[in-house]
Amino acid sequence: MTASDQETPVPEPASVRAPVPVPESATVPEPVPAPETATVPEPAPELLSEPVQAPEHEGMTPRQARTLRIVVASVLLVALAAVLAVRLASRTSVLVVGVYGLAMILCGVVIELSRHGRTRLGTWLLGAGLVAALAADWLLLP
Repeated sequence: MTASDQETPVPEPASVRAPVPVPESATVPEPVPAPETATVPEPAPELLSEPVQAPEHEGMTPRQARTLRIVVASVLLVALAAVLAVRLASRTSVLVVGVYGLAMILCGVVIELSRHGRTRLGTWLLGAGLVAALAADWLLLP
């Protein structure tokens, strides 16, 4: 036997094969129409004639709030220094210096907090600190 007698059939590539017949009952889906382009309606002429106004801002701006808290804390600092001087003139006590000294330190802390934009925290600390100082003055100091 020769080599040409024993040749094996080589499969044909897919591009050479014959097309598969489609049965008559098969339906081809219709193409989907492309969506229409969206149109933006033009604004009414009466809307264009009025100027656009920014909404009214109620309350203080953050800068005004910081300035107000700094002023209030500074006034309280001076008032506490005056009360401390009066209390020390009537009765010298380490407790008097402690209570009013801590209240004055708290006013300084509130000023620094307000300078750095922490006005709400400063307001709460100032209120709580003044209530605590008044309570300590009433309860602890004779």
